[in-house]
Amino acid sequence: MKKNIAIIMGGYSSEYAISLKTGDVVSKHLNAAKYNVYKVHIFKEKWVCVTTDAAEFPIDKNDFSVTIDGIKITFDCVFNAIHGTPGEDGYIQGYLGLIGIPHTSCGMYQAALTFNKRDLLSTLKPYGVKCATSYYLNAGDAIDKTAIVEKVGLPCFVKANKAGSSFGISKVYKTEELENAIAVALKEDDEVIIESYLDGVEVSVGVINYQGKVTVLPITEIVSDNDFFDYEAKYLGQSQEITPARISPELTEKVSKAAKSIYEILKMDGFSRSEFIFKDDEPYLLEVNTVPGMTEESILPQQAKEAGISLEQLFGNAVELAFAKK
Repeated sequence: MKKNIAIIMGGYSSEYAISLKTGDVVSKHLNAAKYNVYKVHIFKEKWVCVTTDAAEFPIDKNDFSVTIDGIKITFDCVFNAIHGTPGEDGYIQGYLGLIGIPHTSCGMYQAALTFNKRDLLSTLKPYGVKCATSYYLNAGDAIDKTAIVEKVGLPCFVKANKAGSSFGISKVYKTEELENAIAVALKEDDEVIIESYLDGVEVSVGVINYQGKVTVLPITEIVSDNDFFDYEAKYLGQSQEITPARISPELTEKVSKAAKSIYEILKMDGFSRSEFIFKDDEPYLLEVNTVPGMTEESILPQQAKEAGISLEQLFGNAVELAFAKK
């Protein structure tokens, strides 16, 4: 008997449109001979199952079921394609855990931790993971521009602490630009992280559990046409994403070891994509994504393809591992 798989997509953040694209691609490539696939849109105002004719049927949040044409459908597994909140920050993971439905992403704690850049870096530093010098601000804090520049220098990056897809991020060259950059970040989150600029090669490293084994995928080098790897560079073609990366075997080994170590230290499941910049031939961690983009053009699928893993295999593996965890 075929299993019922709900692909959840959308979300409550600025990343919802990207999530919808990811969800559509997952729906297209999950093996229809093995799974009954249902698209579920999750927004603040509605949770609905969307059928092929664009009809919407409300999700019963008591057990995450849906009734279509008088027939109640329950789901055997959830494929999490929500970037940002509530799919990448632990809320969905906690909810699904409470009602006992397996899902393809990491656990609630790991999702919450990795989505919070400040907490993630603080957790990993004692393990020897290198990262940029940082300065923290919360909404309502006094902005001491002199103290910020003294600690992180210029240029620097001002980021929303809990956001993805480069929303709420600015590169700041002058002290007088700080206040506006902080205001931009605070539109996305009530916490801000300001980091020193790292000048070096940027790479993205996918790590997944593939067929029961923690696997580091071929590394991607990021070359942005813009000042940094911003939204336009990520999603509007204003960058080169080169897989495998044009780095030496020694640097490949270093960053692969670092990414795998982070995956294992955090006791991760599912997908992860970690971003690094090399400084003095050492990888410095920028962030860890646990629900990375999954369109045909996205970085992790590119890496999987280079490793000889098709999208059908990649997505099917995630579903089967979710069943195995249960």
